[in-house]
Amino acid sequence: MTDQKFQALVIRDADGKPRAGFEDLTLADLPDNDVLVEISHSSLNYKDGLAISGRGRIARRLPMVGGVDLAGTVVSSRAPEWKTGDRVVVNGWGLSETEWGGYSRFQSIRAGHLTRLPEGFTPAEAMAIGTAGYTAALCVLALEDWGVISPDDGEVLVTGAAGGVGTVAIALLARRGYNVTASTGRESEHDFLRGLGARSIIARDELSAPGKMLQAERWSGAVDAVGSHTLANILAQTRYGAAVAACGLAQGADLPASVMPHILRGVALLGIDSVMAPQDKRARAWDYLDRHLDRETLKSLTTTAKLGDVPELANTILDGRTRGRYVIEIA
Repeated sequence: MTDQKFQALVIRDADGKPRAGFEDLTLADLPDNDVLVEISHSSLNYKDGLAISGRGRIARRLPMVGGVDLAGTVVSSRAPEWKTGDRVVVNGWGLSETEWGGYSRFQSIRAGHLTRLPEGFTPAEAMAIGTAGYTAALCVLALEDWGVISPDDGEVLVTGAAGGVGTVAIALLARRGYNVTASTGRESEHDFLRGLGARSIIARDELSAPGKMLQAERWSGAVDAVGSHTLANILAQTRYGAAVAACGLAQGADLPASVMPHILRGVALLGIDSVMAPQDKRARAWDYLDRHLDRETLKSLTTTAKLGDVPELANTILDGRTRGRYVIEIA
Protein backbone atom coordinates (compact mmCIF):
# COMPACT_ATOMS: atom_id res chain seq x y z
CA MET A 1 0.00 0.00 0.00
CA THR A 2 2.95 2.34 0.57
CA ASP A 3 3.45 2.71 -3.19
CA GLN A 4 -0.25 3.34 -3.96
CA LYS A 5 -0.59 6.63 -5.78
CA PHE A 6 -3.25 9.23 -4.92
CA GLN A 7 -3.85 12.83 -5.87
CA ALA A 8 -3.18 15.83 -3.65
CA LEU A 9 -3.18 19.60 -4.08
CA VAL A 10 0.37 20.61 -3.20
CA ILE A 11 1.73 24.13 -2.68
CA ARG A 12 5.36 24.62 -3.75
CA ASP A 13 7.71 27.53 -4.20
CA ALA A 14 7.76 28.92 -7.74
CA ASP A 15 10.26 31.74 -8.21
CA GLY A 16 9.76 32.91 -4.65
CA LYS A 17 5.96 32.69 -4.70
CA PRO A 18 3.65 29.91 -3.45
CA ARG A 19 1.95 28.03 -6.27
CA ALA A 20 -0.54 25.17 -5.93
CA GLY A 21 -0.86 22.26 -8.32
CA PHE A 22 -2.12 18.67 -8.39
CA GLU A 23 0.45 15.93 -7.86
CA ASP A 24 0.50 12.17 -7.39
CA LEU A 25 1.76 11.15 -3.95
CA THR A 26 2.29 7.86 -2.13
CA LEU A 27 2.01 7.08 1.57
CA ALA A 28 5.78 7.22 1.78
CA ASP A 29 5.62 10.92 0.84
CA LEU A 30 3.44 11.81 3.86
CA PRO A 31 4.81 13.16 7.16
CA ASP A 32 5.76 10.63 9.85
CA ASN A 33 2.90 11.19 12.30
CA ASP A 34 1.01 8.78 14.55
CA VAL A 35 -2.30 8.35 12.72
CA LEU A 36 -3.01 7.65 9.06
CA VAL A 37 -6.44 8.88 7.92
CA GLU A 38 -8.26 8.17 4.69
CA ILE A 39 -10.00 11.45 3.89
CA SER A 40 -13.49 11.42 2.41
CA HIS A 41 -14.26 15.16 2.55
CA SER A 42 -12.63 18.53 3.10
CA SER A 43 -14.00 22.06 2.78
CA LEU A 44 -13.27 25.49 1.36
CA ASN A 45 -12.56 28.39 3.73
CA TYR A 46 -11.30 31.92 3.21
CA LYS A 47 -7.86 30.84 4.43
CA ASP A 48 -7.87 28.04 1.83
CA GLY A 49 -8.53 30.64 -0.84
CA LEU A 50 -5.52 32.66 0.29
CA ALA A 51 -3.26 29.60 0.45
CA ILE A 52 -4.23 28.00 -2.86
CA SER A 53 -4.43 31.19 -4.92
CA GLY A 54 -1.07 32.47 -3.66
CA ARG A 55 -2.76 35.77 -2.76
CA GLY A 56 -1.75 35.25 0.85
CA ARG A 57 1.29 33.60 2.42
CA ILE A 58 -0.52 31.00 4.50
CA ALA A 59 1.83 28.06 4.00
CA ARG A 60 4.87 28.66 6.18
CA ARG A 61 6.60 25.44 5.17
CA LEU A 62 6.92 24.24 1.60
CA PRO A 63 6.05 21.91 0.05
CA MET A 64 2.63 21.91 1.74
CA VAL A 65 -0.60 20.04 1.07
CA GLY A 66 -3.46 22.55 1.29
CA GLY A 67 -6.77 22.27 3.11
CA VAL A 68 -7.42 23.48 6.66
CA ASP A 69 -10.18 20.89 7.28
CA LEU A 70 -10.61 17.17 6.85
CA ALA A 71 -13.00 14.39 7.79
CA GLY A 72 -12.37 10.72 7.34
CA THR A 73 -11.59 7.34 8.87
CA VAL A 74 -8.51 6.07 10.69
CA VAL A 75 -6.60 3.53 8.57
CA SER A 76 -3.80 2.79 11.03
CA SER A 77 -2.57 4.25 14.31
CA ARG A 78 0.44 4.08 16.61
CA ALA A 79 -1.53 6.05 19.23
CA PRO A 80 -3.59 3.94 21.70
CA GLU A 81 -6.48 6.43 21.77
CA TRP A 82 -7.19 5.98 18.05
CA LYS A 83 -8.11 2.72 16.34
CA THR A 84 -8.72 1.59 12.77
CA GLY A 85 -12.23 2.58 11.72
CA ASP A 86 -12.58 5.57 14.06
CA ARG A 87 -14.36 8.51 12.39
CA VAL A 88 -12.44 11.74 12.89
CA VAL A 89 -12.42 15.42 12.01
CA VAL A 90 -9.55 17.91 12.04
CA ASN A 91 -9.95 21.71 12.02
CA GLY A 92 -7.00 24.08 12.18
CA TRP A 93 -3.94 22.95 14.17
CA GLY A 94 -1.78 24.55 11.47
CA LEU A 95 -3.15 22.45 8.60
CA SER A 96 -2.11 24.11 5.33
CA GLU A 97 0.32 26.31 7.30
CA THR A 98 2.83 24.10 9.12
CA GLU A 99 1.03 20.72 8.88
CA TRP A 100 -0.01 18.95 5.69
CA GLY A 101 -3.74 19.38 5.13
CA GLY A 102 -6.93 17.86 3.83
CA TYR A 103 -6.72 18.20 0.04
CA SER A 104 -5.39 14.66 -0.27
CA ARG A 105 -6.84 11.14 -0.32
CA PHE A 106 -4.68 10.17 2.67
CA GLN A 107 -2.98 12.20 5.38
CA SER A 108 -0.74 11.43 8.33
CA ILE A 109 -1.94 13.37 11.40
CA ARG A 110 -0.64 14.02 14.91
CA ALA A 111 -2.80 12.09 17.38
CA GLY A 112 -3.52 15.19 19.48
CA HIS A 113 -4.95 17.04 16.49
CA LEU A 114 -7.80 14.60 15.90
CA THR A 115 -11.33 15.17 17.19
CA ARG A 116 -13.82 12.34 17.30
CA LEU A 117 -16.62 12.97 14.81
CA PRO A 118 -19.95 13.29 16.67
CA GLU A 119 -22.34 10.44 15.93
CA GLY A 120 -24.94 12.96 14.81
CA PHE A 121 -22.90 14.10 11.81
CA THR A 122 -21.84 12.45 8.57
CA PRO A 123 -18.34 13.37 7.33
CA ALA A 124 -19.93 15.50 4.59
CA GLU A 125 -22.03 17.39 7.16
CA ALA A 126 -18.96 17.90 9.34
CA MET A 127 -17.18 19.52 6.41
CA ALA A 128 -20.26 21.57 5.55
CA ILE A 129 -19.63 23.02 8.99
CA GLY A 130 -15.83 22.96 8.70
CA THR A 131 -13.53 25.51 10.28
CA ALA A 132 -15.92 28.35 9.43
CA GLY A 133 -18.93 26.77 11.12
CA TYR A 134 -16.94 25.51 14.08
CA THR A 135 -15.56 29.06 14.47
CA ALA A 136 -19.12 30.41 14.36
CA ALA A 137 -20.04 28.06 17.21
CA LEU A 138 -17.07 29.29 19.24
CA CYS A 139 -18.25 32.88 18.66
CA VAL A 140 -21.84 32.22 19.74
CA LEU A 141 -20.67 30.29 22.80
CA ALA A 142 -18.36 33.17 23.76
CA LEU A 143 -21.25 35.65 23.58
CA GLU A 144 -23.53 33.37 25.60
CA ASP A 145 -20.79 32.78 28.18
CA TRP A 146 -20.36 36.55 28.48
CA GLY A 147 -24.01 36.59 29.46
CA VAL A 148 -25.23 39.59 27.46
CA ILE A 149 -27.28 38.16 24.62
CA SER A 150 -30.78 36.79 25.12
CA PRO A 151 -33.75 36.12 22.82
CA ASP A 152 -35.66 39.07 24.31
CA ASP A 153 -32.90 41.67 24.43
CA GLY A 154 -32.01 43.55 21.26
CA GLU A 155 -30.27 42.83 18.00
CA VAL A 156 -27.30 40.53 17.51
CA LEU A 157 -25.25 41.55 14.48
CA VAL A 158 -23.49 39.14 12.12
CA THR A 159 -21.08 40.60 9.54
CA GLY A 160 -19.85 38.86 6.41
CA ALA A 161 -23.27 37.31 6.62
CA ALA A 162 -23.25 35.35 3.34
CA GLY A 163 -19.86 33.77 4.06
CA GLY A 164 -19.05 30.54 5.86
CA VAL A 165 -18.83 31.93 9.41
CA GLY A 166 -21.74 34.29 8.88
CA THR A 167 -24.23 31.77 7.55
CA VAL A 168 -23.65 29.24 10.32
CA ALA A 169 -23.68 31.98 12.98
CA ILE A 170 -27.04 33.25 11.71
CA ALA A 171 -28.47 29.73 11.64
CA LEU A 172 -27.30 29.01 15.20
CA LEU A 173 -28.44 32.34 16.65
CA ALA A 174 -31.82 32.19 14.93
CA ARG A 175 -32.43 28.62 16.11
CA ARG A 176 -31.71 29.83 19.65
CA GLY A 177 -34.33 32.57 19.25
CA TYR A 178 -32.05 35.61 18.97
CA ASN A 179 -32.98 38.71 16.96
CA VAL A 180 -30.35 38.52 14.21
CA THR A 181 -29.33 41.38 11.93
CA ALA A 182 -27.18 40.39 8.96
CA SER A 183 -24.66 42.68 7.27
CA THR A 184 -23.85 41.96 3.62
CA GLY A 185 -22.75 43.80 0.52
CA ARG A 186 -24.79 41.58 -1.79
CA GLU A 187 -28.45 42.48 -2.21
CA SER A 188 -28.98 39.23 -4.12
CA GLU A 189 -28.42 37.29 -0.86
CA HIS A 190 -31.13 39.00 1.21
CA ASP A 191 -33.78 36.30 0.71
CA PHE A 192 -31.21 33.60 1.42
CA LEU A 193 -30.17 35.26 4.68
CA ARG A 194 -33.77 35.75 5.77
CA GLY A 195 -34.30 32.07 5.07
CA LEU A 196 -31.51 31.27 7.52
CA GLY A 197 -33.27 33.32 10.18
CA ALA A 198 -32.04 36.91 9.89
CA ARG A 199 -34.86 39.27 10.87
CA SER A 200 -33.27 42.35 9.33
CA ILE A 201 -30.41 43.19 6.96
CA ILE A 202 -28.11 46.18 6.67
CA ALA A 203 -25.78 47.07 3.82
CA ARG A 204 -22.09 46.40 4.32
CA ASP A 205 -21.15 50.02 3.57
CA GLU A 206 -23.14 51.21 6.60
CA LEU A 207 -20.28 49.84 8.70
CA SER A 208 -17.23 49.77 6.43
CA ALA A 209 -16.32 53.49 6.29
CA PRO A 210 -14.44 55.38 9.03
CA GLY A 211 -16.82 56.44 11.81
CA LYS A 212 -16.97 58.26 15.13
CA MET A 213 -15.26 56.79 18.19
CA LEU A 214 -18.59 56.51 20.03
CA GLN A 215 -21.95 56.13 18.27
CA ALA A 216 -25.57 55.44 19.14
CA GLU A 217 -25.93 52.14 21.01
CA ARG A 218 -27.61 49.40 18.99
CA TRP A 219 -26.08 45.91 19.24
CA SER A 220 -26.58 43.58 22.20
CA GLY A 221 -23.84 41.39 20.74
CA ALA A 222 -22.06 40.75 17.46
CA VAL A 223 -20.12 38.15 15.49
CA ASP A 224 -17.60 39.89 13.24
CA ALA A 225 -15.57 38.20 10.51
CA VAL A 226 -14.53 41.45 8.79
CA GLY A 227 -12.31 43.53 11.08
CA SER A 228 -10.85 46.99 10.30
CA HIS A 229 -13.32 49.92 10.13
CA THR A 230 -16.27 47.52 10.30
CA LEU A 231 -15.19 46.16 13.67
CA ALA A 232 -14.36 49.67 14.92
CA ASN A 233 -17.89 50.87 14.06
CA ILE A 234 -19.49 47.81 15.66
CA LEU A 235 -17.64 48.46 18.90
CA ALA A 236 -18.72 52.11 18.79
CA GLN A 237 -22.37 51.02 18.38
CA THR A 238 -22.42 48.18 20.92
CA ARG A 239 -24.64 48.58 23.98
CA TYR A 240 -23.42 49.04 27.52
CA GLY A 241 -21.81 45.89 28.96
CA ALA A 242 -22.24 43.89 25.76
CA ALA A 243 -19.59 42.01 23.77
CA VAL A 244 -18.33 41.48 20.23
CA ALA A 245 -16.80 38.17 19.14
CA ALA A 246 -14.18 38.85 16.46
CA CYS A 247 -12.81 36.03 14.31
CA GLY A 248 -11.81 37.43 10.91
CA LEU A 249 -10.17 40.18 8.90
CA ALA A 250 -11.78 40.17 5.47
CA GLN A 251 -11.67 43.99 5.34
CA GLY A 252 -8.27 44.23 7.01
CA ALA A 253 -6.12 43.33 10.01
CA ASP A 254 -6.05 46.88 11.36
CA LEU A 255 -8.39 48.17 14.06
CA PRO A 256 -8.75 51.97 13.75
CA ALA A 257 -10.78 52.24 16.92
CA SER A 258 -10.86 54.04 20.28
CA VAL A 259 -10.73 52.80 23.85
CA MET A 260 -13.89 54.82 24.58
CA PRO A 261 -16.49 52.03 24.05
CA HIS A 262 -14.51 49.84 26.44
CA ILE A 263 -13.99 52.30 29.29
CA LEU A 264 -17.23 54.31 28.98
CA ARG A 265 -19.64 51.48 28.15
CA GLY A 266 -17.78 48.39 29.35
CA VAL A 267 -17.89 46.84 25.86
CA ALA A 268 -15.82 43.66 25.56
CA LEU A 269 -13.89 42.54 22.48
CA LEU A 270 -13.66 38.75 22.52
CA GLY A 271 -10.96 37.37 20.23
CA ILE A 272 -11.90 33.94 18.84
CA ASP A 273 -9.12 31.56 17.78
CA SER A 274 -10.19 28.31 16.16
CA VAL A 275 -6.77 27.11 14.97
CA MET A 276 -5.11 26.25 18.27
CA ALA A 277 -8.20 25.97 20.48
CA PRO A 278 -7.81 23.17 23.06
CA GLN A 279 -9.75 19.94 22.68
CA ASP A 280 -12.25 20.75 25.44
CA LYS A 281 -13.36 23.88 23.56
CA ARG A 282 -13.53 21.92 20.31
CA ALA A 283 -15.63 19.17 21.85
CA ARG A 284 -17.98 21.75 23.36
CA ALA A 285 -18.36 23.58 20.03
CA TRP A 286 -19.11 20.37 18.12
CA ASP A 287 -21.62 19.30 20.77
CA TYR A 288 -23.29 22.73 20.49
CA LEU A 289 -23.49 22.36 16.71
CA ASP A 290 -24.90 18.85 17.06
CA ARG A 291 -27.65 20.10 19.39
CA HIS A 292 -28.55 23.43 17.80
CA LEU A 293 -27.75 23.38 14.06
CA ASP A 294 -30.72 22.30 11.98
CA ARG A 295 -29.63 19.73 9.40
CA GLU A 296 -32.00 20.96 6.71
CA THR A 297 -30.69 24.50 7.20
CA LEU A 298 -27.13 23.18 6.93
CA LYS A 299 -28.07 21.44 3.69
CA SER A 300 -29.57 24.65 2.30
CA LEU A 301 -26.33 26.60 2.75
CA THR A 302 -24.03 23.86 1.40
CA THR A 303 -22.58 23.41 -2.08
CA THR A 304 -20.62 20.27 -2.99
CA ALA A 305 -17.60 20.38 -5.30
CA LYS A 306 -14.74 18.10 -6.37
CA LEU A 307 -11.09 18.41 -5.42
CA GLY A 308 -10.33 19.49 -8.98
CA ASP A 309 -12.60 22.53 -8.54
CA VAL A 310 -10.60 23.98 -5.64
CA PRO A 311 -8.15 26.22 -7.56
CA GLU A 312 -10.99 28.05 -9.31
CA LEU A 313 -13.08 28.25 -6.15
CA ALA A 314 -10.12 29.70 -4.25
CA ASN A 315 -10.35 32.91 -6.26
CA THR A 316 -14.14 32.89 -6.08
CA ILE A 317 -14.21 32.89 -2.27
CA LEU A 318 -11.60 35.67 -2.07
CA ASP A 319 -13.65 37.80 -4.45
CA GLY A 320 -16.71 37.43 -2.19
CA ARG A 321 -18.70 35.48 -4.77
CA THR A 322 -19.44 32.35 -2.73
CA ARG A 323 -22.49 31.66 -0.62
CA GLY A 324 -22.47 29.60 2.55
CA ARG A 325 -20.26 26.53 2.78
CA TYR A 326 -18.44 24.44 0.18
CA VAL A 327 -17.84 20.74 0.81
CA ILE A 328 -14.97 19.23 -1.18
CA GLU A 329 -15.33 15.55 -2.04
CA ILE A 330 -11.97 13.79 -1.83
CA ALA A 331 -12.57 10.05 -1.95
